[in-house]
Amino acid sequence: MLDQATYTPRLKALYAASIRAAMKEQFGYKNDMQIPKIEKVVLNMGVGEAVKDTKKVKQAAEELTLIAGQKAVITKAKNSIAGFRVREEMPLGCKVTLRGDRMYEFLDRLINIALPRVRDFRGVKPSFDGRGNFAMGLKEHIVFPEIDFDKVDEVLGMDIIICTSTDVDAEAKALLKAFNMPFNA
Repeated sequence: MLDQATYTPRLKALYAASIRAAMKEQFGYKNDMQIPKIEKVVLNMGVGEAVKDTKKVKQAAEELTLIAGQKAVITKAKNSIAGFRVREEMPLGCKVTLRGDRMYEFLDRLINIALPRVRDFRGVKPSFDGRGNFAMGLKEHIVFPEIDFDKVDEVLGMDIIICTSTDVDAEAKALLKAFNMPFNA
């Protein structure tokens, strides 16, 4: 059993040991507080079939909870949209925000286990928002080892947003590359 008082996630230790110094040297930061870091990771699943069957949202939330290691929150519609048969307060998806050690553990599993299992994988296309945040989408949530493929009723997609402390996309990309995020361009 792991001693929680002395346990440090692998990527967190890597960041403290070598990535911070490399980033400071590469970009010439004068102050250690300028060095970018990952602040949070947001996981989001939209369930389009929830309009017909609200049980699918609960199933998606349970699976997202397994993936993240933290309880997922069910998101609800803010407005009614008659064309899509959506009513106000209808459950439509789920999300989780990870910070601290759970965030580093999830990133480690994403980079080293889940992304290599993606079919037709050619690397992640960089998709930054202009404020240093990276967003990517997965078409199948079953690439994570926590999900038992036999118990899945429907394969769902998910969005992963990695928020950094920098506003410059080049610095954020360099930070994620240092964590071995497999960019293809």
